[in-house]
Amino acid sequence: MTTSTQIVTGVDFISIPTTDLERSRAFYADVLGLEESKHWGRENPAGIEFENGTVTLALMNNERLGIPFVANKVPIAFQVADTHAARAELESRGVTFAADTIDSGVCHMAPFEDPDGNSLMLHHRYAPPA
Repeated sequence: MTTSTQIVTGVDFISIPTTDLERSRAFYADVLGLEESKHWGRENPAGIEFENGTVTLALMNNERLGIPFVANKVPIAFQVADTHAARAELESRGVTFAADTIDSGVCHMAPFEDPDGNSLMLHHRYAPPA
């Protein structure tokens, strides 16, 4: 069944599970350089939000929220202007990449993980969409 009424109008945030909110905060802020925007609670936050220009990333304190921890194994692709340069910079900050940079024929991708094992990727599309 289809409908002519659009219900979903966008994505407000993407949840990223963590076992150690402070360690993850440091990684996303200090290593990836994302802008920290909001804490869900002050003394023992349940989450911390980060901005990247397109969608908010919400680190989730799974234990505090009563949610069993399971790392996300489907990568979040971070758009970068130059995958090779961004990879070199992150490697200089201690990030280990899971494989060589991939050239798909339309984009470059460089997979890595955050400290909790959540899959992330640097991504740059160099060819226009078909």
